[in-house]
Amino acid sequence: MMNRVCIYPKDVQIVTGKSERYGRGVIKAIKERLDKEKHQLVTIDEFCDFMGLEVSRIKHLIK
Repeated sequence: MMNRVCIYPKDVQIVTGKSERYGRGVIKAIKERLDKEKHQLVTIDEFCDFMGLEVSRIKHLIK
């Protein structure tokens, strides 16, 4: 079984309880801060670092 590495707006919605549109904005802000290109994905670790969350508390929410 392979665990997922990247995070998507729907995942951000699940973690934060906010809208999927909010999730898209968060992912966009992370990409801008990390100077990523449009086609590059955001990892769960990058998301947690950006939001100030512990990876261990998030991994079980994202399947």
